[in-house]
Amino acid sequence: MEFSEHIKTANVEDVVLRQPLHPPSRGALCVTGHHLLFSVREEEGGSSRQVLLLLRNIDATEKSVENLSGYSGLFSNAGRGERLDICVAVCHPCCCRYCSQVLQKEMCQQHCSNSLVSHTLTLVSGSSGTITIKCKDVRVLQLDIPGMEQCLNIAHSIETLSCLDSVSEMYPFFYRPADLSLQDPWGLSSPEKHYSQMKELHDRWRLSTVNQGYSVCPTYPPAVIVPKEINDDMLLKVAKFRQRGRFPVLCYYHRKNGMVIMRSSQPLTGANRKRCREDELLLQVVIDNSDKGYIIDTRSSQQAQQARMMGGGFESKSCYTGWKRLHRQMERGKALQESLIKLVEACGDGSHNMDRWLSKLENSKWLSHVQTALATAGLLAECVERDGHSVLVHGSEGTDSTLLISTLAQLIMDPSCRTLEGFLTLLEREWVQAGHPFQQRCAHSAFSHSRLQQESPLFLLLLDCVWQLWRQFPLALGFSEALLLRLATEAYASNYGTFLCNSDQERCSLEVKEKTHCLFQALLRPKEREHYSNPLYECTELAIWPSVHPQSLQLWRGFFLRWTQQTRHLEEAQEEIRNMVIEWGKVVLS
Repeated sequence: MEFSEHIKTANVEDVVLRQPLHPPSRGALCVTGHHLLFSVREEEGGSSRQVLLLLRNIDATEKSVENLSGYSGLFSNAGRGERLDICVAVCHPCCCRYCSQVLQKEMCQQHCSNSLVSHTLTLVSGSSGTITIKCKDVRVLQLDIPGMEQCLNIAHSIETLSCLDSVSEMYPFFYRPADLSLQDPWGLSSPEKHYSQMKELHDRWRLSTVNQGYSVCPTYPPAVIVPKEINDDMLLKVAKFRQRGRFPVLCYYHRKNGMVIMRSSQPLTGANRKRCREDELLLQVVIDNSDKGYIIDTRSSQQAQQARMMGGGFESKSCYTGWKRLHRQMERGKALQESLIKLVEACGDGSHNMDRWLSKLENSKWLSHVQTALATAGLLAECVERDGHSVLVHGSEGTDSTLLISTLAQLIMDPSCRTLEGFLTLLEREWVQAGHPFQQRCAHSAFSHSRLQQESPLFLLLLDCVWQLWRQFPLALGFSEALLLRLATEAYASNYGTFLCNSDQERCSLEVKEKTHCLFQALLRPKEREHYSNPLYECTELAIWPSVHPQSLQLWRGFFLRWTQQTRHLEEAQEEIRNMVIEWGKVVLS
């Protein structure tokens, strides 16, 4: 496909850009296959300035028409107000896409589908249009474009190019910065490397390649860590007993007491209470050296019972002796997506009414989701760190809330996960390699008018929870808030291939690792590392236990209010403090 097919007007002069935190500016707009490029006219004695917006970052567009009096037309067969507004108002939600085709011609005549109205419009000089662009990073821009035809052409190009479905046509496959090479290592770790670094594992755990070629589980990497006593033939039977083949695999080993965290999907017990001896043996082997283990199910007991009626289910107490099941319901899917939409709407409310703001914030329930995630992760960490028991985590498929709480629990317990490189490695292992479907979950953010499919801001919820930890323990994490904001943006629209696709298998088939650059590697370059490191960081071997009391949790202003003047002032103050700390550190070292 040629991108030029979707670009009817590539360049427009005399466009006015209105964006948060900046005064309106006039310049030239250029549409490319992947970007909107706005060039501010060069002022006397000054240099030109450019604004570059990745089209993939656009979540929704709205267009409106100004100077409708500039249109003369002949209308017949229509009474006053009789569906006339639908034909003339380009911004009407019922017909904006339809009208954008009609009004591109100087003269047009079209009958409405209900045969009530027919009209002829003549495009005259002086007409203009406005395109409001709502981005996935919750930024809202406005373009005032002279000429109705140009405005509609630009809007059509944006709508089409921002929603391309083909992964191989996305910008990471075209991004070629001068300081990066496709020959550079892709990624920070692998199951093989992780296993080789954990010498303590080798007595009781092994690296299995049963999933070589992704034949057993398409959402697992080719190599996984499993109990030594369970051979590959047994794993094949366990995989058939777990939804989508996601059999229990090790994701964390606690060096202090030898306990582990495993994750999987739900067992397919069904209404007939089917059993799998190999699955029962696998879990029994895990707790042979301790009195019991815990299964943390991220569904309510009622949801688990309902799943059993649909072919899913849970581990029964009689078959999995020694394991105690704990249910902690966590929202996912549509409920979480709608929560994000309500929160962003509340943050964009300009009424300055306190009661209205507090009511909208509460109704969004976003902070309740943050609280639940941190509390569940704290429970998981407590089982391993304080009580000394191994834990299996799963919900239904094990690709969403399971990964969320396993990641947070490791941050709470393990100091090596709290460094900049350790945190990025943790994300790679627990989200990218473990099969979180980024392509589906991050297809749209909070502004899209599209019908919700499989979108869900689980990764954004994770970053919000990490920010709460970062705020409560400002010395314990080796990275800055700027890193979390960067990751939140990159997950939805990126120059890099790290968050493309829904699984390691898809990335392999599309040669993502060969044809795109790795975000995590780029973030560890010296200049980037300095920017995203926490200058106040002090390593501690102690666990960091977050407070989940309502008074302890705050709205992540840095993300949800990042385009307001108040937050910008706070960022500037924080940056000044950061620079002072860095300079002070240099003086001490010298």
